[in-house]
Amino acid sequence: MMDVLFIINSILFGIGLAMDAFSVSVANGFRDPDMPDAQRFMIAGTFGGFQTIMPFVGWICVHFVAETFRGIQPFIPWIALMLLSYIGIKMIMEGIRKSDGKTEELRGGTLFLQGVATSIDALSVGFTIAGHDFLSALTESLIIGIVTFVICMAGLHLGQRIGERLSGKAEISGGIILIMIGLKGII
Repeated sequence: MMDVLFIINSILFGIGLAMDAFSVSVANGFRDPDMPDAQRFMIAGTFGGFQTIMPFVGWICVHFVAETFRGIQPFIPWIALMLLSYIGIKMIMEGIRKSDGKTEELRGGTLFLQGVATSIDALSVGFTIAGHDFLSALTESLIIGIVTFVICMAGLHLGQRIGERLSGKAEISGGIILIMIGLKGII
């Protein structure tokens, strides 16, 4: 049964899980201060989509393959570090190479890796919602995804504002931020 406390709890889960995606959104905004609205919706939608899917996949894992997933769990922060470091180093190198100040649009493969890296910890939420029935787990996952979408849109906007002021250093700064987010998971 869903009540106000359930919804509040789901929103709080969403806020907590969205912080990495928010930080990456800010970095993406840094990277491209002139990003069109369609690109912002695609980025926030990707992060929101992954944050919707991952807790539900975690719920499924608990119900069907719990023992296998427990063996993978200690490696989750390291996987996120590798993915974010790869993307961050790539952004730094692109920022150093660029002389015209124009950035390339964030595309499929990189955006996919960012989505996975920022939401991989959401798999663990499946353990905390394991007692929910199917509909409650799905509802909580959807709320988490919606909250993430809204927070990422705000992060992209903030990053674009700051990126306008940083000019040519924006892509390098964004790459450094991504690497630091990955390190935070290890520390």
